[in-house]
Amino acid sequence: MDFKEHLKTAWETTLQFVVPVILLTLVQVLVITVSLGILAPVTTAGYIQSLLRAIREGREPRIGDLFSEMRLFLPLFVYGLLVVILTSLGFFLLVLPGLLVAAFIVFSTIYMIPLMTDKDMGLIEATKESWAMAVRKPVADQLVLMVLYLLILSIGGSIPLALLFAQPLATFLMLVVYEERLRGDQLVIDQEPPPVPDQDA
Repeated sequence: MDFKEHLKTAWETTLQFVVPVILLTLVQVLVITVSLGILAPVTTAGYIQSLLRAIREGREPRIGDLFSEMRLFLPLFVYGLLVVILTSLGFFLLVLPGLLVAAFIVFSTIYMIPLMTDKDMGLIEATKESWAMAVRKPVADQLVLMVLYLLILSIGGSIPLALLFAQPLATFLMLVVYEERLRGDQLVIDQEPPPVPDQDA
């Protein structure tokens, strides 16, 4: 996987839509803060789908996109609650277990929300498919994506207001890789040999 090219694409797409994505990110942060985190998962779904449409269609992200996936509120709220509980337990034990739990969640479920919004999958189905995409060989590609994704967000979170640029950059990077993984799946399906006819028929 050409991560240099993927980073370039994510960077250029972020710059192309820099004003709308910064506004989108700012409004999402405000909504999450005001809602005490309750709307974080479902607005993230709308956020991700908005950026995916920007990649595919060249469509400018809109503030209203944050609330476009409200149908997923309950399953994503349950998922978000489980993530908070698991990571809290990890950090309660020690810092390292907490970091390992958080890294594993990112590694295994990073494609879950795009699959739910893009492919209309349920939570369980999307989680299983995200895991299957993550562990597809070479697994090193997924590890590189996870490290880059977390690194971009960490740097953005450590500098005042930089998260407004870092979050869309990291999301665009994830979605570019997601698109490549989907194309790989379709290529495998297209290359499967046709079924052998039954000789007894």
